Amino acid sequence: MREQTQTNSAAPGDRLIRAGAIVFFVGAVATLVTVAPLLLGTTPFPTFMFGLSMLMGVGFLVAGAGVLRSVAAGRRQARAASSPSVSPSQ
Repeated sequence: MREQTQTNSAAPGDRLIRAGAIVFFVGAVATLVTVAPLLLGTTPFPTFMFGLSMLMGVGFLVAGAGVLRSVAAGRRQARAASSPSVSPSQ
């Protein structure tokens, strides 16, 4: 039973990666929608554009944190697998 729950669980950073990707994508789409009037000759509100680029930056940082967390968990698992196991009787 325990083995089944381990195979169904996601890596530690998967939620962060997914959340960061969603935030980044929303910021990118909103930036593109805001840039469209600029191409038509009107200028969008600069502070709004700055906010959208900040949103994309936050999404990128959250996804990066998720990647680092996944890498750290993988290294911990590799270290635990390669270390010699000590039996409790010794």
